[in-house]
Amino acid sequence: MEKASEVLSRHGVDLDNLVEAGFALYAGELTTEQIVEKKRQLKELLEVNINDLNVALLIAAASHLDGVLTSDDEARALTSDDPASLVADELIGMSIAEYIAGKRGLFNYVRYDREKPGIIGVLPPFMDDAVGALVAASMTRLFE
Repeated sequence: MEKASEVLSRHGVDLDNLVEAGFALYAGELTTEQIVEKKRQLKELLEVNINDLNVALLIAAASHLDGVLTSDDEARALTSDDPASLVADELIGMSIAEYIAGKRGLFNYVRYDREKPGIIGVLPPFMDDAVGALVAASMTRLFE
């Protein structure tokens, strides 16, 4: 099985841009030194979460499904960019968020999914939800 970090890398996603996306919506009051430390901790937490088998499989599924959307004429005809009728991508995001951080992670995922900060905003429909959930849930755990 391909590592989740490799799947993410194929989509132009690395730990640094995940951290930046995470802190793009941060609204707390920390000193510069505290932010640097929290970013370091988030990077470590993201690595742990990315290497979790269940998260890795959901990320791989998201990548595969985006591939289906772009390569299958029938699937492409049924969808355009991220239509309201497409909910399977949200289900993957919800699964990742709740798995990592429970209901609080799920709540935070909705916020990240709506705003799509940083790298999240340039990913295809399934990957943006998987990555958004990974970031949101990891941020939730970081500040619990």
